[in-house]
Amino acid sequence: MTLQQLKYVIEVVRSRSISKAAQHLFISQPSLSNALKELEKELGIKIFSRTNKGIIITPEGSEFLGYARQVVEQAELLENRYSNKQVLPQQHFSVSAQHYAFAVSAFVRLLKEYNREEYEFTLRETKTYEIIDDVKNLRSEIGILYVNEFNKKVIHKFLREGNLIFHELFEARPHVFISSRNPLVKQDYVTLSDLVPYPYLSFEQGDYNSFYFSEEILSTLSRPKSIRVSDRATLFNLLIGLNGYTISTGVISRELNRDIIAVPLKVDELITVGYITHKHVTDSKLANIYIQYLKESIAEEQSPL
Repeated sequence: MTLQQLKYVIEVVRSRSISKAAQHLFISQPSLSNALKELEKELGIKIFSRTNKGIIITPEGSEFLGYARQVVEQAELLENRYSNKQVLPQQHFSVSAQHYAFAVSAFVRLLKEYNREEYEFTLRETKTYEIIDDVKNLRSEIGILYVNEFNKKVIHKFLREGNLIFHELFEARPHVFISSRNPLVKQDYVTLSDLVPYPYLSFEQGDYNSFYFSEEILSTLSRPKSIRVSDRATLFNLLIGLNGYTISTGVISRELNRDIIAVPLKVDELITVGYITHKHVTDSKLANIYIQYLKESIAEEQSPL
């Protein structure tokens, strides 16, 4: 086993394909495939599975990747410490999240504090199932989503099957997000009957458009006016343009969303928001910093229970 082979595995996971990884590594695809097969044979494990959807890392491959990353990072530290070159290696960090402003705020803080000339960071605001799948297959180091009484059995089943761990960040009472010009902003709280005249906005979930994967609680309720969108900017524009509403946690960035107001929704529900990580992968330094910024952003933006 060589350091180069470890770097090959890391790049294949990062690129999500052997052909793309080979291009990034400036070697031929057959050479890369052979190097991976030799490594798997030497270790007696299967690191990758080939499917009709592409290459997928196996559970034992996920565990191996955690160790490989630590070895490569330590080797890079040694090289930087004892070589004359002062160039730091390019760092990679990826987060997949439901559409939460505090996740963006924390990401902005991380980038502002990260003093490197080269890095490749990714923030994916995406569908619930894809968040779980991204962390399961190590496309993202951290995933951010919520659970409640309605969906937690299903969500935790998928987490267990993916060797993922849920870490609670906070609990919140449901709020509606509405435009600052909506008549409901004058109320101390709103009820479900108050919301009937207004268009209901929610995030579509693609092939996994199940009630259990909805980003919004009370997803089984029937609404006379309902609109599904795929991104947060569109949803907020429709909140303002159509006097619509969506249901969320009440945690909202005043800096990023000046025209959106959070008003408590009078229902007997609790939302638990947390982040997920892979059981077999040690959190990187960047992940730990990001998690700290998440907690700080939430504390600044959270409405009291």
